[in-house]
Amino acid sequence: MAAVGDLQFEEFGNAAATAAENPGATTISIEGPGESPTHQAGLPRGSGGEEDDELLGNDDSDKTEVFDRIKGSLLPIPGKNFVRLYIRSNPDLYGPFWICATLVFAIAISGNLSNFLIHLGEKTYHYVPEFRKVSIAATIIYAYAWLVPLALWGFLMWRNSKVMNIVSYSFLEIVCVYGYSLFIYIPTAVLWIIPQKAVRWILVMIALGVSGSVLAMTFWPAVREDNRRIALATIVTIVLLHTLLSVGCLAYFFDAPEMDHLPTATAAPNQTVAAAKAR
Repeated sequence: MAAVGDLQFEEFGNAAATAAENPGATTISIEGPGESPTHQAGLPRGSGGEEDDELLGNDDSDKTEVFDRIKGSLLPIPGKNFVRLYIRSNPDLYGPFWICATLVFAIAISGNLSNFLIHLGEKTYHYVPEFRKVSIAATIIYAYAWLVPLALWGFLMWRNSKVMNIVSYSFLEIVCVYGYSLFIYIPTAVLWIIPQKAVRWILVMIALGVSGSVLAMTFWPAVREDNRRIALATIVTIVLLHTLLSVGCLAYFFDAPEMDHLPTATAAPNQTVAAAKAR
């Protein structure tokens, strides 16, 4: 028994010496039933790397949450708060960033294809890709997805200082809601290629109804304790800005008036004058 005690004491001394020489080393200890280690090897809890992973959604569990939030933005449930139901004080920038990036290219590419299909078969038309539409779409989408939430967050903070509201959102939560609300415009922009104005406007109304409902039902609990007129004006402003984005993208990228037929229209009078002189 004395030998065993000496052996255990020697092992304990060696472990202590190793820990003193290498503070970052990981030691394994035998614990009693029901006990679990409070710290594991790797990045310390609360470090920058772990916070970045949680914010950008690099884990599989976070990607699953992204898909759940996308489905929630496509199927708004009346009386349910999008933030409480899906965000749960764990907002991510992974989903909103890639949704906006995908929407930018969907609008730019679909706009070019729509213009090509409209003039397909015309001998006087020469298709030239408009790469500037990518930069224009990126400026519009990302400015809307960041500046509008910033303005809304500032307004809610200002009103909360005057009226104590039960529901309040952080800036990242508002950005998250706006980012996921834009997802429905990705398939809508692809379907805008159809060269029928009636179909395009039906699609934009459907997309606006779904995404606008998500925004209205999410932010109404945050303003309903305020003055009735201010609360209604806030929701109307949110929906109005969302409507301007939808209609503006449709009008600029798909329904913009084309100037390609002007040379043909101005050539007709010249041909008439030339024919009259020949007589």
